[in-house]
Amino acid sequence: MAGQAELAAFLDQACREARGATLGLTGPPGVGKSTLTNVLVQRWRARGETVGVVAVDPSSRRTGGALLGDRARISTDPADRNVFVRSMAARDRLGGLSDQTVAAMVVMRAVFDRVLIESVGIGQSEADVGMVADTVVLCIQPGSGDSLQFMKAGVMELPDVIAVTKADMGDAARRAKADVEGALTLVAQDPGAWVAPVVLISSATGDGMDGLDAAIESHRRWLGTERLAMRRRAQEAQWIEEVVRSRFGTAGLDAARAVPVTATGPFAREHAVTTALNRLLTRSERH
Repeated sequence: MAGQAELAAFLDQACREARGATLGLTGPPGVGKSTLTNVLVQRWRARGETVGVVAVDPSSRRTGGALLGDRARISTDPADRNVFVRSMAARDRLGGLSDQTVAAMVVMRAVFDRVLIESVGIGQSEADVGMVADTVVLCIQPGSGDSLQFMKAGVMELPDVIAVTKADMGDAARRAKADVEGALTLVAQDPGAWVAPVVLISSATGDGMDGLDAAIESHRRWLGTERLAMRRRAQEAQWIEEVVRSRFGTAGLDAARAVPVTATGPFAREHAVTTALNRLLTRSERH
């Protein structure tokens, strides 16, 4: 327990020393997330920015480890010490992020100028990425039905930027962009709320990459200091709740609300709550 408390203190310190901006990249398999990750990393490095990448991979059912490995999908110079790539297995998550992704992101955010989280892109990915990223980019592929899937309730509100990939597909790509833009007009927006721009890109040719870069930076400026702080506080509360629910179920989540917690850092709060619930569980098993 002492080791866990020390780890929580270390991670909370990293939270307080956040330096970089975190970008979450999500979308279905085959949409081109890894290719886009490569392009973004190269562009950031060309500007002299340091980069950390967390690539969340499907899990091996036999070992529980990431199937694709740290650099299998990300093309970087092995001698470049200003880029760090880490693969993490999705494990028991249907999709999206592994349990350790939050901790990895927090440490990278304290060290690098840019942190990119590429999700495995199945099922839960959109909501999961929203728990860790300052800006969420949803990738949609033309001619795949992704634009219709995007219209599902609860999905349209999540991305901050929408990238329609494979712009070289011509009319199909333009139709997909128009479909998404039309769907966005159906979303009720509060006055002053951010409206997600839809950008047509091709990672292969570089078309639209300046526009995507501008959209990401525009959202970063819109967040500023106050909105960014509010977003990160809300994310911390959300992932603590998710950790408790995944370990103890809905009943555990209800019990957690009655646990008095004096710790201020998110990792210390999570440690205090899970420790208290483990004690309650141990006592109940003895009786």
